[in-house]
Amino acid sequence: MIPIRLSRYFAQQGVQYEVSEHRLSHNSAQTARIAHVPPRLVAKSVILEDDGGIVMAVIPADRYVMLGRLSGLLGRRDLHLADEERIAAVFDDCDRGAVPPVGMAWGIETVVDQELEVHDVVYLEGGDHRRLLKMPARQFAELMRAAWHGRFSKSPLH
Repeated sequence: MIPIRLSRYFAQQGVQYEVSEHRLSHNSAQTARIAHVPPRLVAKSVILEDDGGIVMAVIPADRYVMLGRLSGLLGRRDLHLADEERIAAVFDDCDRGAVPPVGMAWGIETVVDQELEVHDVVYLEGGDHRRLLKMPARQFAELMRAAWHGRFSKSPLH
């Protein structure tokens, strides 16, 4: 089930989306394969932290965060991956490893990689390992308008 906090946030923002169910998956890249969706269209969240608190980086499922570039973009020097216990405590209404890439719904600073802004449609994890949310890219852009935007991800092939 989609977390209540997320569905309320979507309703407040007037976001339209479709929900599709798929077989159990364990990460965003696997979700893309199982759901027959190109991984570049699946927005995944990467939770980082430093002394200033938590930040959510939103990137395509087939890419990785370039930590140095993101730190420079945000002016945060000591960003590192948040530990699983901290993530589970903040996103206690989500399954571990299935945090929707909408940090604003949890009051978390969010930054979106511009790679997600060049497609017609975007898919998001739905808060568990069995649901994928689909929305038009323009809807995703509107949803993310208050987030930071930049280029800070890379393909594993580079």
